[in-house]
Amino acid sequence: MEQLTQQLKSGELTIQELPWPQVGRGMVLVRNHYSVVSAGTEGSTVLTARKSLIGKAKERPQQARQVLDVLRKQGPVQTYRAVMKKLDAYSPMGYSCAGEVLEADSEVAGIRPGDRVACAGAGYASHAEIVCVPENLCVRLPPDADLKAASYNTLGAIALQGVRQADLRIGESCAVIGLGLLGQLACLMLRAGGVKTFGIDVESYVVELARKHACDHAWLRGDAGIPSHILSLTGGLGVDAVIIAAGTASLDPINFAGEIVRKKGRIVVVGAVPTGFDRDPHWYRKELELRMSCSYGPGRYDPDYEEKGIDYPAAYVRWTENRNMEAFQELAHSGRIDLGYLTTHELPLEEAPKAYDMILSRSEPFLGIVLKYDVHKPLARAKVDIRPARPEAKVNIAFVGAGSYAQGNLLPNLPRQDGEVSLVGVMTNSGTTSKRVAERFGFGFCTSDPKDIFENDEINTVFIATRHDSHAQYVRQALSAGKHVFVEKPLCLTSDDLAEIEDVYGKSEGLRLMVGFNRRFAPHALELKSRLGAGPKSMIYRINAGAIPKESWIQDRELGGGRIVGEVCHFIDFLTWLCGSLPRSIHAVALPDPESLNDTVSINLEFANGSIGSISYFANGSKELPKEYIEVYATGRTGIIKDFKELEIHSSGKPHRKRSLSQNKGQANMVRAFIESIRDGGASIIPVAESFAVARATFAVLESLRTRRAMAL
Repeated sequence: MEQLTQQLKSGELTIQELPWPQVGRGMVLVRNHYSVVSAGTEGSTVLTARKSLIGKAKERPQQARQVLDVLRKQGPVQTYRAVMKKLDAYSPMGYSCAGEVLEADSEVAGIRPGDRVACAGAGYASHAEIVCVPENLCVRLPPDADLKAASYNTLGAIALQGVRQADLRIGESCAVIGLGLLGQLACLMLRAGGVKTFGIDVESYVVELARKHACDHAWLRGDAGIPSHILSLTGGLGVDAVIIAAGTASLDPINFAGEIVRKKGRIVVVGAVPTGFDRDPHWYRKELELRMSCSYGPGRYDPDYEEKGIDYPAAYVRWTENRNMEAFQELAHSGRIDLGYLTTHELPLEEAPKAYDMILSRSEPFLGIVLKYDVHKPLARAKVDIRPARPEAKVNIAFVGAGSYAQGNLLPNLPRQDGEVSLVGVMTNSGTTSKRVAERFGFGFCTSDPKDIFENDEINTVFIATRHDSHAQYVRQALSAGKHVFVEKPLCLTSDDLAEIEDVYGKSEGLRLMVGFNRRFAPHALELKSRLGAGPKSMIYRINAGAIPKESWIQDRELGGGRIVGEVCHFIDFLTWLCGSLPRSIHAVALPDPESLNDTVSINLEFANGSIGSISYFANGSKELPKEYIEVYATGRTGIIKDFKELEIHSSGKPHRKRSLSQNKGQANMVRAFIESIRDGGASIIPVAESFAVARATFAVLESLRTRRAMAL
């Protein structure tokens, strides 16, 4: 399928041939008929991308600060990889479209193949021949719906949420500042609801359109006497509310709104404008109310709602983002609002880059720019070949999942010897990611279909670097297909999944199964273990983990497993490796937490050889403190690792000290060791029994927190 993408580094817009997106849980696969270009949001994105690196940093100061923070903590190599991953990526464009359903997950209610739907959401409702959208960002349309009009879905819902925030009644009045698409749509819906509507903009073209189609009265911002006209037309009262749908760095919209609104009136911000209004003479004396309108409405930015499809009860949240979309579509389909005039330009997908050139150059007047798709073109789900096939090697690799961690820590460390290692295929949920990863790292093909990986006889090794909830499923599939497996931590999220993996692995012969416990391969860790020797040890591992919001997928028990399962497994594995013995018992206590995240926790471990360990995993500390600190005591010697940059060994005489320029947590050594074990036919680098024991120990931590008892293993 074809999709419009942009590369942040160059700002170049291209039509890419990409794999179809995957149909995940609660998702709907749609063949687009039309999609709408948002001149404001998308035009700003393209303008930023076409600036220099310094210009990009000025536009996005928060991201620039994050880069400097990574540089300080992890060093130049990891910083360079993280930045280049972002700059080189293909970013999908678009967030509003309409088309026909090709496939719907079994959990989706009320939408079936053949239905007409309108879709919303950045990263979902893209300018692409095929899109995959969560059910709550998708609304079913009547069979005779005008799909061109329906493709304004997202913009209509955003405008409608602004209207709802204005909270107007029949007979009241509203001024709309900014008459682009959002402003025009807001005016249409206000007038359809019996509200007297005034429009203001700096461009004469959109003012004329609004005056003719959407507003009772409209003016250029530079026209004289607008406040007087509004007072006259509202009986000397002023408008009851103002909706600001403009995009500007100027304070004029917010201050002008204060001038034309009545006393105790409401001002709603829909567009991107500063809100540092002048207190006097209007805002203070009129006791004005400022309201922000959050995109499409309630549910926006809530992963439970948007990704999991968990709806809000209508009795308590009458107008969610999905119900706003439905209301907008009903207004358009019934003819109560006429969207026909909004489309000033219609282009085929292959000419989409011209639309953005026109937006940035302002070469001609425009309002709504619609992309039209060839719905008669044959389409088939198939992998996309990137380079000619090379002769098979000893290790023929596929990646399932290739996000930030894989691109920064796994893929760059794969050996590249001809005849030894071959990168065959890569599969991700997103076609844009899989295509760019395949090009950048030299894979033969990219795909979104698991069959292209697990049923491919050429592939004998699979790296799994997907979201945590899919690890167990893919591990089982790969082992059952007779392939060696490297899986990023955690191995799985539940005891049942672990039992199934153990069963499948037990039936396999000669296959490697390795979990990505990289810290045991770090140079400082290897030297520490060597210098302290064998025998029981007393170990302390302190992790200044930092807070992660409850809304993050990592904190979600179903998707990420929570931070104990998702990350603490690293530290249990490290202590297990360091003392050379499996955990025998675990006791854990957590700081009281109203969110029940259990991410500030102390864990005490006893090992079979008598070693003891303490893991202090704290999410409530200062970001300025380095993340990881390790102390190990054994037979009169003490070893210290500071954030995998510094090593100290204290014994008799002068302490041994070593400091690295950059942080090294062992990923390169780990990947190399895994590949060599397959190539040379040696034993598993991490004994599988240890990985299984670490998983069980991690689950025991959760049980200990629940029961407040020590757990025997």
